[in-house]
Order: sequence, then structure tokens, then C-alpha cells
Amino acid sequence: MKPMLKWDLQWFAGEKTEKPTAKRRSEARKKGQVAKSQEVNTALILLFGFLALRSLGVQTMDGMERMMVYLLGTVTLEEVTPVSVITTGTTIAIRTMLMIAPFMLAAMAAGLLASYLQVGFLFSSEGLKMNWGKLNVIAGLKNIFSSRSLVELVKSLLKVSVISYVAYSAVVKHLHLFPKLLGMDVQTAVAAISEVAYDVGFRVAVLLLLVAALDYGYQWYKHEESLKMSKQEVKDEFKQAEGDPQIKSKIKQRMREMAMRRMMQELPKADVVITNPTHFAVALKYESGSMTAPVVIAKGQDYVALKIRAVAQDHGIPLVEDKPLARTLYRAVEIGQEIPAELFQAVAEVFAFVYRLKKKRA
Repeated sequence: MKPMLKWDLQWFAGEKTEKPTAKRRSEARKKGQVAKSQEVNTALILLFGFLALRSLGVQTMDGMERMMVYLLGTVTLEEVTPVSVITTGTTIAIRTMLMIAPFMLAAMAAGLLASYLQVGFLFSSEGLKMNWGKLNVIAGLKNIFSSRSLVELVKSLLKVSVISYVAYSAVVKHLHLFPKLLGMDVQTAVAAISEVAYDVGFRVAVLLLLVAALDYGYQWYKHEESLKMSKQEVKDEFKQAEGDPQIKSKIKQRMREMAMRRMMQELPKADVVITNPTHFAVALKYESGSMTAPVVIAKGQDYVALKIRAVAQDHGIPLVEDKPLARTLYRAVEIGQEIPAELFQAVAEVFAFVYRLKKKRA
């Protein structure tokens, strides 16, 4: 007979096969661990940059022309002094900043838009903290030869191939234009070259958006895989959320004891205790001036019922044996509630008996 193979299911206890919980996702987001592709930022920044160049190219060229006129026409060698150099340099720096400011704003808007589309509003300082584990040489070598590095290599090769193909096709498309540049004035030649550059840049940006979409899908998949939990982690998180069963049991027991003490403190105020005679006991109280119907101030079963009977006897509270009524009151009415209308008649007979008994004793 062949020996049977025995599998220890604990081997698989640590395997991360469960989907991440909402708490796990929230904690990861607070740490800045979100699905994000840098390629989306690159593609949108490139696209917005070339759109800005398309819209503001003429104004930018005019600004550069005016700056050159200012530089060559207002400053002569005889006027070169430390003060004039500082003044001229400051003016050129300001004009340069004003010319490139729209492009910087377009790039900033593209970066913010790309981040918002991927992760929404998120600020986390976890990435700014020093992580000494990143200085581990062995861990660094593992990252170099990991699957993520292979994907990054394939992605880089794909980007280079896309850019090369698009640039080549655009240049070939406008190849007839280059011989004509020799006969054009500077402004017309620059405008023609700008048109070619915009065509190349726009095509590259659009295709990079497609690459970015694929990369984002991969990053999202890897992020989901990194957040997966083992069955034990799910159980531990559930325990933390719901509380330790033993602690919860002790808390419930303590609450029952406190409720029992309060009930026994109110019991001496009862007018009558209706019994089963031993299995159930319900204490009723009625004040004609402030109550519309008798109220249950204590009730119990078995041991608690016996204790209620003992306290009632110690305080001279009448005990009335009515098995059906005791069971009905115990099951239908909670402590502090008035008795329902359908039990008025039966309870009224009990109170009438109690009043006759008190009058007879008096």
C-alpha cells in the first residue's frame, strides 16, 4: 500500500490570496502607496507643452526678437559698466521669465491634472521620511534583476521605438520643406521649423498617452497584488475592528451585572411581583398620578426569578402566582416599558387583588 501524502494547510496560511479590505486600502493611501504611472505625467506635460507652443509660439518669437533688439541696440561698448550690466541682465532675466512662464504654467497644470486623474487629492509625508532599507546593497541588486525592472526596460524600449518611428515618419513627411529653407527669411524659416517640431511633438505626445494608459493598467495591477492579504491577516484585522471576543464577553458580563444591580435597587419600589411560580418573575409598579399603565421595573428567569422573589419577600411585596401572565410579561415587555393594552385586563385584576389584600391587612 502506497503511503498517503499529508498536506499541512498551515503552509498556505501566509499566502496572500484575499482581496484587500477597505482599511488596508485606506492605510496604504495614507502612506502614499497608490497606483500611479509616471508615464501619464510625462505624456500630459509633453502634450500641454506642445499645445502651449502652438498657441503662444508667435508671441514667444516676437518677445525673443524684441529682447535681441534691446540687447543689441541699447547697449554699446562705451556704456558697459557694472551698473549697466546688472540692469541689462535683470531686464533680460525678467523678460525671459515672462516668455517661459506660460510654458511652465502649462507643464504645472499638466502635472497636477495627471496626478489628480490617477489618485485624486492626496498629500502624504511618508515619502519624505528617511528609509535606510533603500541603502541595502543586496536589496538593490534584487530590484535590478526583478520583474519590475524587466517591465521598465521593455517600457523604455517601447518608448524609444515609438518616438523614433514618429519622428522619422514626420521628418520624411516634411522632407520636401528643408531645401526651401535656404531661400526663406529667418522668420519664415523659424515658423516652418516650428510647424514641423509641433507636428512631431504632438504625435509623440498622443502615442505616449497610449503607452501611459498601458503602464497605468500594469501599475494598478501590481498595486492590487501588493495590497492582497492572507487569510490570517483578514482574521486579525476583523478581530481588531470587532474587538477580542474574550474582552467583549467580559464587557457584556460586566454590563449585565450592572444592569442586575440597578434592577435590584429598583425592585423594592414594586407594587407586586407576578410569578410562574419559580421559572419566571416580573415586578410591576404603578403610580396613578404619573403613569398611564403599570411599568415593568424588574424581571428574571430561573435563578434571577428566585432572587427577585427573595427580595420581594424581604420588602413585603405581594407575590401573585399567574403562570400564563408571568410568561407573557417576561417575553413581551422589557424593563422600563409599560404593559401593552391587551394585558390591561389581566394586570388590573392582579392589582385589584393586591389592593384588596393590602386593605384586608390594614
